Amino acid sequence: MDLSIASEENLKHLLNDLAVRLQVVNVSLLDAEDYDLEKYDDIKFLYDIVVKKGKLSTLETQAFLEELAGVRIK
Repeated sequence: MDLSIASEENLKHLLNDLAVRLQVVNVSLLDAEDYDLEKYDDIKFLYDIVVKKGKLSTLETQAFLEELAGVRIK
């Protein structure tokens, strides 16, 4: 899977993987239908940081979720 390409399938993968990595309880917050594909690069940027960083503190997790909420359309 080439995550450098913005597609609905890749967006769904990124958000599902972020839900797991960030240990999100309410996964509906990361439903791909609630995100615009035009914001794919922003979401991919956040995803890459989470993957590179690995384990996040509670405050870092909260900050990432707030950033994702900023690009959410619903």
